[in-house]
Amino acid sequence: MAKLQAKFQARSGFVVQAYRFALDPNAGQARALASHCGAARMAFNWGLALIKANLGQREAERSYDIPDEHLTPSLSWSMYSLRKAWNTAKEQVAPWWRENSKEAYNSGLERLAVALKNWSDSKNGKRKGPKMGFPAFRSKRTAALSVKFTTGTIRLEDDRRHVTLPRLGAIRTHESTRKLHRRLSAGSARILSATVRHERGRWLVSFQVEVQRAASVAARPQAVVGVDLGVKHLAVLAVLAEGAGEVRYEPNPAHLQGSLKRLRRLSRRVSRRQGPDRRTGAQPSNRWLSANAERNRVHHRVANLRADGLHKLTTRLAAEYGTVVIEDLNVAGMLRNRRLARRIADAGFGEIRRQITYKTGWNGGAVRVADRWYPSSKTCSGCGAVKAKLPLHARVFDCDHCPVVMDRDENAARNLAALVASTP
Repeated sequence: MAKLQAKFQARSGFVVQAYRFALDPNAGQARALASHCGAARMAFNWGLALIKANLGQREAERSYDIPDEHLTPSLSWSMYSLRKAWNTAKEQVAPWWRENSKEAYNSGLERLAVALKNWSDSKNGKRKGPKMGFPAFRSKRTAALSVKFTTGTIRLEDDRRHVTLPRLGAIRTHESTRKLHRRLSAGSARILSATVRHERGRWLVSFQVEVQRAASVAARPQAVVGVDLGVKHLAVLAVLAEGAGEVRYEPNPAHLQGSLKRLRRLSRRVSRRQGPDRRTGAQPSNRWLSANAERNRVHHRVANLRADGLHKLTTRLAAEYGTVVIEDLNVAGMLRNRRLARRIADAGFGEIRRQITYKTGWNGGAVRVADRWYPSSKTCSGCGAVKAKLPLHARVFDCDHCPVVMDRDENAARNLAALVASTP
């Protein structure tokens, strides 16, 4: 027990976070990366087929009234048991398995074990959120390309432009890795794993790192900011600090909306060319591949711009204010509104909340989440009176009991900021 306590104290002050870099592999390395991702998918499907066959066999035996103690033994769903079964059968199942790192197959089996546990916990009521379905086989056509490395040679090279991964060797990066390399050289960070993923047309590597972070405090630790998210303005910020208040408007860049005209034109170009047809087995023409790649680049640029803007906004909020108050929005329900679904999805409300939650913890701040049914928009920020109805098209809040007249989003942000002061 004393050893465990000493180990915990030695690691205090460390947090686990990710550092992600874009890779620039050559043609051979890109093929090797895709092969490793395919190996992980193959191991996932093999393990799932083994589990389903075992469950089907036991169910068939029960239909013949065979007692439970005489049924075919059930298979363990742990990652270790699945890996042991894989090591026994891999020579017959995949005699080519040596072409890829063993970590690729372990990655697929680990994901299967997690998926099975999530389904079991959801079925037994141990997991919150929507019900999880039983794992399904992963298609080569639609499955995301991803593989995780936990052992072997995982390091950043001293030139700060290459990363080394097991079996793949040194791969050049698009950007400098100095931010993480400095921490590794100083001994204030330790790499736990590396995950390679093909996303938005690029190969990316994410290092899960145990980092020693110095205790930091927000620039205004006593300030409280209420954040009201919207479509007209991405966020309206109402700040309460030292008895004074201020309101800031964060514009909504609407990256997707600004690219729709170009996307329509490129989509028409794609539709006029010979594309793939799964029914007849027709292969796409080179002109279709070129046009589709050009359209995808627009989608990728929109996603990158959105991610960059949201990170800058949430980082600024977490670094400046000690307490951030946000709403518990039903984003899934809001997306059912066919008139606003595209704009709401483009804003990224859920991602904003997720980033604020973990970034405020880095700066010693706090996050307060208002109840989903708290009427922030209907409540007057001046007298506290609550309107019976406030339709969405009414953009100005006009109180019936006092002379307060202001933008409805500003009124909601003020109520969110005041929520901390009104509750113990």
